[in-house]
Parts: sequence; structure tokens; C-alpha cells
Amino acid sequence: MNAPARSDHTPRLEDFPYRLTDNVRFADLDPNQHVNNAVYATYFETGRVTLMKDRSYGLMPEGLAWIMVRLDIHFRAELRWPGTIEMGLGVAKFGRTSVTFDQVVFSQGRCVASAQSVTVLIDEATREPTPLTPEIIAKFQPWLRRGVRV
Repeated sequence: MNAPARSDHTPRLEDFPYRLTDNVRFADLDPNQHVNNAVYATYFETGRVTLMKDRSYGLMPEGLAWIMVRLDIHFRAELRWPGTIEMGLGVAKFGRTSVTFDQVVFSQGRCVASAQSVTVLIDEATREPTPLTPEIIAKFQPWLRRGVRV
């Protein structure tokens, strides 16, 4: 079965309500002297974890945890060292037990990578998925990507 066709429109950083900046590290490079493809997963993880683990946002309910179940990366341009990156994240949709994020990495105003990631809420004791509550969904509202309606 083939995956659905992806939209190739170029993302705009301003459509992503959660943003942070980081440095490209020399250690991120591969023998081709550009950022290795596996490093992008770390950039996207930094964006998600920085948002989710900030207790002031209330996205980590007591006794529950978020686990990554899918990461789909679209590599758009080479990224080199030295430099800084701007990362953006926005909620794309809610499932019964999951939250899907759209994420981007920008360098010098250009989108170098985009991704869609899916995290599932689980009970820490049973390790089983648990349904999102209206309270959890409400706490994610400030982080909806521009143009998303839920």
C-alpha cells in the first residue's frame, strides 16, 4: 500500500505558534559536511520535549506520559555548520489518544526540513494508551498551527 501523497507547499515559520532557536553543532555533521539526516530527529525532539515538559503549560498530566509513535521527515535543503536554526511546532490534529504535530526547521529564513510527528498519551503504570481529556485538549489550544480547526 502506498503512503498518501504529501503536500509539497513550503511551510512558513509564522504558522507555528511554538518556536525556539538552537545552534548547529559541529558534531551534527556527516562526512559530506552537512547536517546528518538522523540529527533532524533530535532537532524535532528538542522542539516537542521543550514544549511538553514545561510544567507551566500543563501538558504532562500526573501519572501519564507521552510516547512517540511516528515521525515523518521531509528533507528540503542542506544545512551546514556553523549556524543557528529556528524550530517551529504546531498541533495539527487530535486523535482519541494522540496528538499530531507539524514541525519545521528553518535556517537563514529558509525551511530546511519539515516533519509530522505523532505522540500517544499512555498511563505510566499500565503503559497502555489513555484517551485525551477535554482538559488536555484545552491546554493544547494555544499551540494549534495556523489554519488548523479542531
